[in-house]
Amino acid sequence: MGVPKFYRWISERYPCLSEVVKEHQIPEFDNFYLDMNGIIHQCSHPNDEDVHFRISEEKIFADIFHYLEVLFRIIKPRKVFFMAVDGVAPRAKMNQQRGRRFRLSAKEAEEKIKKALDKGEVLPTEARFDSNCITPGTEFMARLQEQLKYFVHNKLSNDKLWQNVKVYLSGHETPGEGEHKIMEFIRSENTKPNHDPNTRHCLYGLDADLIMLGLTSHEPNFSLLREEVRFGGKKSQKRITAPEETTFHLLHLSLMREYIDYEFSELKNKMGSDYDLERVIDDWILMGFLVGNDFIPHLPNLHINHDALPLLYKTYISVLPSLGGYLNENGHLNLRNFEKYLEKLAEFDREHFNEVFVDLKWFESKVGNKYLNEAAGLAAEKEAASKDARKNEDSALCLASQTTSEKITGEEKAAAAVDEEEEDDIFETEFRQYKRTYYMNKIGVDVVSDEFLANQAKCYVEGIQWILHYYYHGVQSWSWYYPYHYAPYLSDIRNVSGLKLTFELGQPFMPFQQLLAVLPAASMELLPECYRHLMTSESSPIIGYYPLDFKTDLNGKQQEWEAVVLIPFIDERCLLAAMEPCNSKLTKEEKARNCHTECAVYSYDREMDFAYASPLPQLFPDIVHCHVRTAHIPMDAWQVSLDHISKPVDRSALYFCGFPTLQHIKHKFYKKKGGVVVFQQSSRGENMLLDILPNQEGETTCDDVAAQVLGKSVFVNWPHLEEARIIAVSDGETKFYLEEPPGVQRVYDRPSTPPPAKVTCLFDKEQKEWIKDVQGITEYYLKRKGIVINETEVVLYGQLLTGRKYVPKANGVVELEKQWAKQVLPFAYQAVVKDIKAFYSSLACFKSLDELFPPTTTVFMVGNPYYGAMGEVQDSQDVIKDGRIRVVFSVPHEPQLEPLIQNQHKYSVKYSPGYVLASRLGITGYLVSRFSGSIFIGRGSKKNPCGEQRANVGLNLKFNKKNEEVPGYTKRTEKEWLYSAAVEELLAEYLDRFSEVFNTVSRNSHDDVFYEDDIWPGEDQNGAERVAEITSWLKSHPVSSISRASCDLQVLDAAIVEMIEEAVEKTKSTKKVRVTVKPHLLFRPLEQQQGVVPDPDAEYRLFDRVINIRESFTVPLGLRGTIIGIKGAEREAEVLYEVLFDEEFAGGLNISCKQFPVYKHEMGGCTSSRCYRLPPCALINLSHGARVDYTGHKLTAIVKPQPATGGNFSSHRQLAGLNHSPRSPFVPTQAATEFEDLIANLKISKGNQQTPPPPAPPQEGDSQPDGPLSPQSFAMKGTLVLKEMLKIDSTGTGSQSPQETSNSTPPAGQQQNRRRSSKKLAAKINVPHGDAPVLPSPAPAASANTLLGSKVSELACICGALGMAPPDFSFIRNRQGLVVCQVKLSNGLMVHGPQCQSEHDAKEKAAFFALQRLNSLGSGFPLPPPLYTGVGQIRPPHMGAVFNQQGESVCL
Repeated sequence: MGVPKFYRWISERYPCLSEVVKEHQIPEFDNFYLDMNGIIHQCSHPNDEDVHFRISEEKIFADIFHYLEVLFRIIKPRKVFFMAVDGVAPRAKMNQQRGRRFRLSAKEAEEKIKKALDKGEVLPTEARFDSNCITPGTEFMARLQEQLKYFVHNKLSNDKLWQNVKVYLSGHETPGEGEHKIMEFIRSENTKPNHDPNTRHCLYGLDADLIMLGLTSHEPNFSLLREEVRFGGKKSQKRITAPEETTFHLLHLSLMREYIDYEFSELKNKMGSDYDLERVIDDWILMGFLVGNDFIPHLPNLHINHDALPLLYKTYISVLPSLGGYLNENGHLNLRNFEKYLEKLAEFDREHFNEVFVDLKWFESKVGNKYLNEAAGLAAEKEAASKDARKNEDSALCLASQTTSEKITGEEKAAAAVDEEEEDDIFETEFRQYKRTYYMNKIGVDVVSDEFLANQAKCYVEGIQWILHYYYHGVQSWSWYYPYHYAPYLSDIRNVSGLKLTFELGQPFMPFQQLLAVLPAASMELLPECYRHLMTSESSPIIGYYPLDFKTDLNGKQQEWEAVVLIPFIDERCLLAAMEPCNSKLTKEEKARNCHTECAVYSYDREMDFAYASPLPQLFPDIVHCHVRTAHIPMDAWQVSLDHISKPVDRSALYFCGFPTLQHIKHKFYKKKGGVVVFQQSSRGENMLLDILPNQEGETTCDDVAAQVLGKSVFVNWPHLEEARIIAVSDGETKFYLEEPPGVQRVYDRPSTPPPAKVTCLFDKEQKEWIKDVQGITEYYLKRKGIVINETEVVLYGQLLTGRKYVPKANGVVELEKQWAKQVLPFAYQAVVKDIKAFYSSLACFKSLDELFPPTTTVFMVGNPYYGAMGEVQDSQDVIKDGRIRVVFSVPHEPQLEPLIQNQHKYSVKYSPGYVLASRLGITGYLVSRFSGSIFIGRGSKKNPCGEQRANVGLNLKFNKKNEEVPGYTKRTEKEWLYSAAVEELLAEYLDRFSEVFNTVSRNSHDDVFYEDDIWPGEDQNGAERVAEITSWLKSHPVSSISRASCDLQVLDAAIVEMIEEAVEKTKSTKKVRVTVKPHLLFRPLEQQQGVVPDPDAEYRLFDRVINIRESFTVPLGLRGTIIGIKGAEREAEVLYEVLFDEEFAGGLNISCKQFPVYKHEMGGCTSSRCYRLPPCALINLSHGARVDYTGHKLTAIVKPQPATGGNFSSHRQLAGLNHSPRSPFVPTQAATEFEDLIANLKISKGNQQTPPPPAPPQEGDSQPDGPLSPQSFAMKGTLVLKEMLKIDSTGTGSQSPQETSNSTPPAGQQQNRRRSSKKLAAKINVPHGDAPVLPSPAPAASANTLLGSKVSELACICGALGMAPPDFSFIRNRQGLVVCQVKLSNGLMVHGPQCQSEHDAKEKAAFFALQRLNSLGSGFPLPPPLYTGVGQIRPPHMGAVFNQQGESVCL
């Protein structure tokens, strides 16, 4: 039904309608429904553009299972989980299915394959997956049904999350389309006397007509879930399968109802009390059917992208008040009102033809044979003549009535009227002929008679009524279908008010009958063998229904998938008669497939215990103990009467969290072209803008607002409300804020406990930041949500709710407390909602420690020792009265990764600038840059191009606009692109094979496109063949299948990942320890706590060891792994960590292989399904625990029978001072050679001598002539350089020359700090927790002390001495005003500092971290003795202070 266009149109017209959500933001639902066919198609053929794609059936089943698990875990339905697979469809739908299958199978597939072969691509020999097998009755669907049954039995028996839910499985054998079987169930539930009108429904599917279906239910809490839609992107983009990465659109029908109310608000003023929103919604659904659906063709010239919907709405508003009723009366078409509506709408036909009539001069272009259809033409002329006579009579009467004084004027008017009438007559005649030509050309009739037009009108109106019944009451006729490929003109749908529309229910097709009705001959293998000849044999009585060649007609549409497929309609009687002789030849198995079965409902029953055999034992194990009870629902059990009307109860006073409403804040609305950005680009049509009205209570003052909200929880981000705790209030001049101890996040909602508020005045810099916050909020609301928030007087700063956590209290009591994010975000006060009653269904289940920690419960330690260890609660009755829990922890031996971390430069991919590769290859840097990107070659020559076809012969290893790189090949820095040795080898081979292309590109450097005849000008040279040879060679190389990655993604190289795998394999031992511990140091995985970060103080870095603490998810509970990648995000909760787990598991991803396939064979890579991407709420960072232990701020517990040795964490202590960023390896490109030269020429002096001593004998390990410098060597030589610069000798004396003093100041350009436009959390992921103490600033006159006191100057001196460029400092400021500084050295080393209050502090601390990095594990460079007597030596702070952690102690 023009699906993407309709979905996009309403999403842009009503900007708040579609909410982009992550997993942790999805609200609670009672019932969850899946339209399964979308999932089946995506898991079996995710990208039809890729003709090389092949997939096994086993992989399809595993992917479907995985995705079902994903969706279930994300939504977590409370009552019902309904999976509906398309069964046999009504005949009206079969015509559309038939056209689509013919187009997809026969035509498009052949064209894509031919195009690939023409390019010289080598296709796999295995057969492609034929998506037509996703049709009821095929062997594939029968096997899938058995697999789905197994899947349901397995999940209900083994997954606690499923065991409180009823699972419905309506398979392909149950007749009806999937979404309509779902609606039958919802309608049936709605009729029950005990139905809860506040049931929260979620329907997953990709079809836009689900919006219509959801609205027909008139349920108030109904949402649609679908993957994020990106318009304008390439079809070849790969599907993301990890749920934490998937961005979902949650389309709220509660908002849709309110927007529809706004759209037709004009009717309220005209109709008063007769206005009924529920009936208007019904009519809105009917109008949607007029622009496209799956059952009847779209009306001529009525297209969504040509503003058809606003036209329908405008006409409806003008007509409805005069009708005395509505068009759609609960699924019954009011023919009288509908005819009047169409009569008004028919004016559009004339307006459209008027453009043709005027612009194309239609009537002047007719010469001679004016009418192709003589009979119809004569009828039209007779009608026109009689009309002329009537009009002339009217004109004569008019003239006779004129007075004598008006005679002259009257005669002039009469003459003008006659001319106008003649022109109108010509227009009407030509309009009729225009439509007549349409019917003759499109439908193929010879005579367009009145009877023909009347039949067209009847068929169309009959189709509209059938569709309304289908959506409101279910199938009313299985056999009815619209018998034409085209619809009539609006102006020809007349005289329909007296029609009697009745339907005969009939019977649905059997599965094999539908297969023969919808499949093309190319898919005959999907049929039983006895029927196949009917599609191919020339003697077959139905051979005419299976044309090998057929035409398609866009008929005013733009996309090929919208085209009309011109194939003959199946005659049901002929089809069944042809099949009858073959039915007896069916095998027993085939007969079993060719039947209809009932929907099954499954539920968990502990009393049931039996073995369930797996239909695919080599992939999925048998279920030894199956606890599932099965029941069957009769096929007619959910049918409702035609007079049933849904009556939802209005509960608008109660706010269901996650179900947005436009209530709560007073606003006005209007339509305007606001350029709202919903889908990656500004919308072109009108948007429904919401304008927040100013406060009627007078001026909003900061102190009044602070008194109301500071320290309290409010709802922000209207209308998609989220709860937040307000910690500061500011009006740009004054700021009220909470002064709380570190780690405290209380809500002060009782008068007896006022918030610890403080007030301060903002300085100039803070005022500017406040203005930026206001501008950012205003722009976001307007450009994304279409909300005008007007002037912002007060900004609130708050922390969003992340979830709830059980917190132990006194006397063994536990309470479920709200947990708040650490990140502080700004919100406009006028868009904040206070004092509303919110409904949460996840109430506290546990009241005491006994209930929260019963024996055998799985828990995790968040204190030391054994931080992050998984354990099992033991009987604790003897110690629970003392507030302690007894736990037995499993403590695996951790792999030793420290040697790998310290020597990672040896395994990292080495990158070089383009000019280095160019010098080695003997070409220019320009050619390296061009060939590593895209190069297009066209047909013909530059002077005489032949067509627009172009072939891309570039390596496609870098993507500037999309900010993407190809791991293992290219890396982007702020200043340039870097390339690996693999790129050099690839370019060398390219140059050796096709040097003429390099020559041409080099000579024509300003051209964007190059041409075959210019590259290969010889008569004996075939340019097309050479281009095909190049593309074939590129396609055969592994580089062609590599996934690109964002340049902002921090990720370890594949060789390092392989080394981690090897290190993990060497450590498999585990020990058990018994611990008695206070309950606040235990974390129990619970549904209510999903979204809560177990340890908010944890900081994550590459190489960190982590453990999964989420139950009933893809990754097994308690599985340990190593962070190999970090993907930043705007919000902390949306950061993703790419983890290589220690063991394989079902649903695991081969992430590293996808990123580095070049290493899969050469260097190993991640060859098993051990990877996954997880948010911080799913992990406990084991390495963080070791770092906390090292700093001395221990969380302690009583350990029995012996104290912890801490052996597992000793290795991590060495790393506490090293902030790793393996994405920026220590390997300088040319700096190493320059560095060696500098060291060789160093003049190390003793005392105050100015003459150099003889060179010291070389020490072992001082140089690495065959490889890059290690971090330790680099740092050691840097220390020598610094000593030489400061003239440090063995006795501790030194001096500083004026030259050195001048060099200690950074260049002026460096002092101009650049601020980035967008904040990325990835920039601070690797920052060690805590801030370094600020060094005291010496007096300005003491230049020597400035050198020593300023780490920025110290770092600049070292860089200068090494021949490197000055360090590059950049800043990132977050919304709460904290600054992070990033230091980048020209050798590729990049370091981030901690969050600080000022740019100066951030810069100093980042420089200090860089010095620490250069000195590897040391605590700083050696410092000289005081230069001036009486001035104490300045020591760098100890690393323990730099990486300070907020610890917590447990009383023993």
